[in-house]
Amino acid sequence: MQWKCCSSQFLRVFSRFGLFSLLILAFSPVTALDVQSAQLKERRAEATYSVNLNAPAEAKHVRLWIPYPMSDENQEVSDVVVAGNSTAWGVYKEGAFGNAALYAEWKNTKGPRTLTYTFKVLRRERVTRDAPAVELPFSKSEFRKELAPTRLADLKGPEKELAEKITAGKSTNREKAFAIYDWTVEYMFRDPNTKGCGIGDVDTLVRTLGGKCGDIHSVYTALARTSGVPAREVFGIRLPSGKEGDMTKAQHCWVEWYSPGYGWVVVDPADVRKAILEKKITLEQAKPLREYYFGAVDESRIAVGTGRDLVLNPPQAGEPLNYFMYPYAEADGKALNEDLYGFNLGYTIRFREL
Repeated sequence: MQWKCCSSQFLRVFSRFGLFSLLILAFSPVTALDVQSAQLKERRAEATYSVNLNAPAEAKHVRLWIPYPMSDENQEVSDVVVAGNSTAWGVYKEGAFGNAALYAEWKNTKGPRTLTYTFKVLRRERVTRDAPAVELPFSKSEFRKELAPTRLADLKGPEKELAEKITAGKSTNREKAFAIYDWTVEYMFRDPNTKGCGIGDVDTLVRTLGGKCGDIHSVYTALARTSGVPAREVFGIRLPSGKEGDMTKAQHCWVEWYSPGYGWVVVDPADVRKAILEKKITLEQAKPLREYYFGAVDESRIAVGTGRDLVLNPPQAGEPLNYFMYPYAEADGKALNEDLYGFNLGYTIRFREL
């Protein structure tokens, strides 16, 4: 597939500049990367979080953490503007997984507690399909976090039995990762009645099988880890279609599994099941999406972090967060979130295509 791309590039260069330029291009060490990057789709947008915090008027110390996307090889974040009446704010990373948060606090503030957070982002499609067929050895000790159990996935009992059944006869990480992907698409389903992205209680989900992206991808990650394949969820928010609008409840997550000698490969079986439900199509009709989302994710998503059972920075007074994809707030040491999603906090998120 990559050779076809390079071949068409060769023909265009040859027709314009002749054989000499063709040879330069052929022996350039960055040619394949340049061609691949030129073909990736992109989206540019501006996102704005508007907060009018729903906290007790008499609270003396109110704190807020908002997921803060960082620039990496897949996205460029710029033009960050923070405004409001907080007594202090800053951007901090927690140490275990490197998740960044926009942290703000209000001390002895009378009246509304407001904050506006705006940033621009260029997001690229990610394609990771050129992993080598032969996998190199790797040290599992280097992937302790990506192989570890979590509070809602102990990697024992039902998920261990299921993982062994799915990956029977598979030896490489790719074979196991694909078998788990295949099973997930075949047997799990999107439950529209699930709130937010779902909690991801794997011990329950391997029996009920229904949920949203946080549920489906928690199962995928747990089954991969149980099978010895390092895996992690990537949490973020989806840019909706259109030129502008609301995306307060557009959070989304996907998964990466580790291919030895190559790196992290992306998958998103939940988006296959989402299309099946919303477009009312069959598994057979969803085949193109099924093939696409094993090794690729589209450009309409902003990554904010990874990891489960998180202690934020500065540390929250409450228990570790299941994951950090939604704002979290506390007043005088008590959580304001009615649940993981915190829709009760008083915030909206809007986007504008650039």
